[in-house]
Amino acid sequence: MKTLKLGGYINIIIAIAHIVCLLNAAYFFEITGVGENMRRNAEIHPLLPYVMTVFVAVFFFIFGLYGLSGAGKIKKLPLLKTGIFIIAAIYLLRGILGSIINIAIETTFQWHHLLFSIGALGIGFLYLLGGVQIWKK
Repeated sequence: MKTLKLGGYINIIIAIAHIVCLLNAAYFFEITGVGENMRRNAEIHPLLPYVMTVFVAVFFFIFGLYGLSGAGKIKKLPLLKTGIFIIAAIYLLRGILGSIINIAIETTFQWHHLLFSIGALGIGFLYLLGGVQIWKK
């Protein structure tokens, strides 16, 4: 259960970081590699990059709650076991596909993309291991 607790807290920290980084959004969009995409989104509507970031933060927060719920730190959430494995699958796919794209497809290798992919793999394994533990119960 420690793996789910750790995964849950990491997700909540990521969610909070997304919101805090909106205080200097242009800078953080650039250093994370999404600056150009967010500029194009801002042309559609000036608030779209902010809304998208909050939307993503909400998902990270929900993922965090599922991790904490699976660890027994908060009340049991609906479809807990299924949710844990879906979250694990999302992170593992993100990590695997992101790594492949960064190494084999992108025209220029970018370390921060690879680090995000490795981080996703790590969180995915935390949820997968935790999911296996609660599945056995």
